[in-house]
Amino acid sequence: MKKFFSGRVKMILAAAMSLAILFAVVGVISDGATLGQQVTGLLLSPFRSATAAAVRQVEQFYDYLFRYDALEAENELLKQRVAELEEDARDVAQYERENEYLTALLGLQEDHPDFTFRSAYVTSWESSNWKTACTISRGTESGIQEGMCAVTAYGQVVGMVTEAGPTWATVTTILDPSMEISASIAASGYTGVVQGSYDKDGTLRMNYLASGAVLKNNDQVVTTGSTFYPKNLLLGYISDAGHDETGVGKFAKLTPAADLGDLEQVFLIADYQS
Repeated sequence: MKKFFSGRVKMILAAAMSLAILFAVVGVISDGATLGQQVTGLLLSPFRSATAAAVRQVEQFYDYLFRYDALEAENELLKQRVAELEEDARDVAQYERENEYLTALLGLQEDHPDFTFRSAYVTSWESSNWKTACTISRGTESGIQEGMCAVTAYGQVVGMVTEAGPTWATVTTILDPSMEISASIAASGYTGVVQGSYDKDGTLRMNYLASGAVLKNNDQVVTTGSTFYPKNLLLGYISDAGHDETGVGKFAKLTPAADLGDLEQVFLIADYQS
């Protein structure tokens, strides 16, 4: 049965092919060509179709390459333009920050007309278990000297210059335990000494407060005035309090007023009237 079915299929295919050839020959003859031309055209027709298809593929390939090169060039131009726009955005952001600093400094200068300031940018940070300091972009050639107080544009204490070279200086920040600053609570007048905390939790500690001192969260703590630190510069805000190790005096934990983690520029107080 299977062989019979296969034989019938072959016969049907052969008949269909014969009819197709016959119709093709009749069609060619009807065009008025000679028999040889008709037969030759009939035989070459598949090759002509294949050649035309190959030509179309080549044309499409070259068209694709041309479009690819054009798109690649356009993409490079777009990348360049994006880079230029990003640079412009960075410049604008920098100008805005500098304008903000200068505006704040103007207000600080109005509040302290007797202060003389020198500005500098923070270039690097040094932080360890025993020291917290930053390097700034100006030194003795710009009038920066050891012992100068460093503040933000808003008058918040950053620290003090502890070393100065010709074009650089080191500012040891108030977070360093070696720094001790005479201070008072602005609202109540209680005095003590502020220094960096050995806990390394980013807080300050105000020691030697009177046992009867009333301490409130968010109270401002300011400098009392000394050889190195002018009076009423903001150090921080009370965040916690308790009795010291002796059980007699009190201490307070402070959140620094200056955001040292986001510090870009400092202002050195070169001169002031105490």
